[in-house]
Amino acid sequence: MSPAEPFVVLASRVGASEKRILEALSRRGIAHRHIDSRTWWHPLGDRGAHPIVLNREIGLARATYAAEALEAAGSIVVNSARATALCGDKWRTSAALVEAGLPTPRTALGLTPEAALTALESIGYPAVVKPLQGSWGRLVSALPDRQTAETVLEYVAALPSPQARIVYLQEWIAKPGRDIRVIVVGGEALAATYRRSEHWRTNVARGAVSELCPMTPDIAKLAVRAAQAVEAEIAGVDLIEDGTGELLVLEVNHGVEFSGLQQALGDAVSVADRIVEFLLEKSRSCSE
Repeated sequence: MSPAEPFVVLASRVGASEKRILEALSRRGIAHRHIDSRTWWHPLGDRGAHPIVLNREIGLARATYAAEALEAAGSIVVNSARATALCGDKWRTSAALVEAGLPTPRTALGLTPEAALTALESIGYPAVVKPLQGSWGRLVSALPDRQTAETVLEYVAALPSPQARIVYLQEWIAKPGRDIRVIVVGGEALAATYRRSEHWRTNVARGAVSELCPMTPDIAKLAVRAAQAVEAEIAGVDLIEDGTGELLVLEVNHGVEFSGLQQALGDAVSVADRIVEFLLEKSRSCSE
């Protein structure tokens, strides 16, 4: 077994956010190693190889299994396997948020497309259907009326995966052309941005523009509570404003990409440096 590295960054794709984190580690002279999860394997029973692991694997299945294997080997994994599994499933995230008493859009789960169509009569139109797992707004569909819902759910019924035929529904929130992304690290809301778009899906990956959002006490408190509800130590919390201006929690991301937010922030706050500082705190607490 090779000597343990103080920090490991596990990722199959080194994107802009991962590069910032690796650069922050190098800039501070902190010993670290990037491990490509596509080539990583772990012998059951092996312990102690990687004390602190930052799990930046983009694939949910790999991220979850890697976290479970590393935790069983005695590693401290950020985010944990439990947090990754919770954040990676929209229904489980919503359930955790509601259990914590946080405001969310009205949500329902249909175990079949037929049941989902019945649920929509209660939720009302317009509504939104989302895959249980996924990001960047992919496979998210607006349902303005029953006819559209029947068409979309007919397609869902034909999907090969049993999980894909379980339907996650939410009420339509008439947001003001934007949502709010908040970065939470170690129980602190670092910064927030508005993500603006002419399209109803305000994902940066779909062309939304990030601009700074004032960090109000209400935004900070709600984002931190949302991250805590799913046990995520590093999180991107997505909030939306309804027609009255009330803040609702939409979802929590366990492997949050923060390049858009960092560009909006400029030099005011370095998200990557704050993540590294948090890892150092974890390392110190483990050694005490």
